[in-house]
Amino acid sequence: MSLLGTPRVAATVALAMQGLATVASGLSTRRKAVMFPEIPGNTRNITIPTSIAPACAVVYRPPGQDPCPPVYVNFHGGGFVMRGVQLDDALCRYLAAEAGVVVVNVDYAVAPQNRFPAPPRQAFEAVRWVAAHGTEHGWDGTRLTVGGQSAGGALAAAVARQALEQGGPKIALQVLHYPPLDLVTPGKDKRSVIAKPMLRPWMGEVFDNAYAPDPDLRAHHLASPAHPGDIADLTGIAPALVITPEFDLLHAEGERYAQRLRKAGALAEHFDVPQADHAYDMKDADKARQSYALIVRHLRQATQSCVPGKE
Repeated sequence: MSLLGTPRVAATVALAMQGLATVASGLSTRRKAVMFPEIPGNTRNITIPTSIAPACAVVYRPPGQDPCPPVYVNFHGGGFVMRGVQLDDALCRYLAAEAGVVVVNVDYAVAPQNRFPAPPRQAFEAVRWVAAHGTEHGWDGTRLTVGGQSAGGALAAAVARQALEQGGPKIALQVLHYPPLDLVTPGKDKRSVIAKPMLRPWMGEVFDNAYAPDPDLRAHHLASPAHPGDIADLTGIAPALVITPEFDLLHAEGERYAQRLRKAGALAEHFDVPQADHAYDMKDADKARQSYALIVRHLRQATQSCVPGKE
C-alpha cells in the first residue's frame, strides 16, 4: 500500500486538491469559454435543510409557461472530495431548456470533512425535500428525477437505492453518468482500453481513502452497488439511464451495474460513448450534446409517463 492509501495522507491530499481547485476556479473565471453559450440560464439560489448540514443549490428554471414543471435533482462530480457545482452549469442549462425540467443542482457535503455515509444520506434528504416542497418553489415534486456525473452519479444511485428501501419518494428516472460504483476494488486493479486514461490509480487511492477510509464501509451497498458483494434484490428501483465512456477506468463497474439493473427490470438504457474518457463532456461539446440529448429524451419520456391519465 502506498502512502496515499493511508487515510490521514489521503485526507491531507484531498484538502490540498480542494484548495488548488478554488484558486484555479478564481483564476479561470474570466477566460474560460462557456459551453452552449446560446442557451441562457434562469437561475436562483436556495438552501435545502438536511440533518448533515444545510445544502446550497442552484435552481435552473426552464423557459415556457408551465407553472409547475417536472424536476431533476443533479449531483456534480469530483471524487466525493471536490466542490464543483459550477462545473455542471452547461448540463443544467441544457436540461432545463431542452427537457423542460426545473434542475436543482445541489452543492452537497464532501470528504474528508464529511465522510461516507454522510454525502449519500444528505443527497437523499435533499431529494426527499425537493419532492415535498415543489408547491412553494414552482416545480412538480411528483414528477421527480435524479442524476449525476462521476461521484454525483454514485450519489444518484445511492438516492434511488434509499428511495427503494424507504418506500419513496417515487423517482421516475435515475441518470448515472460515468459513476464510480465499486470502491472495494482498488484503482490499480481497474483497467482501461487505453494506456493513460484520465482517471489514474493514485486518484482512486486519494478519493476512496478520503471518502471511506474504513475498508468495510467501502463494501456498503450505498458505496459499491456494482461490487459482487451486494446481492440484494433491486426489483422496484427507479429506472436508470447508465452512460459509460469507452476509455473510462470506471467503465467495467458501470457496465456491471447496468447489467444488474437490467436483470431487475430497471434499465431504461445503457449507452456506451465511443472514443471518450471520464468527464469527456467537460471538454468535447459535440459528444456532450449527444449524451445530453439522450438524457433529455429519457427525462421527457419518464416525466410524461408519470403524469396522471397518461400511459
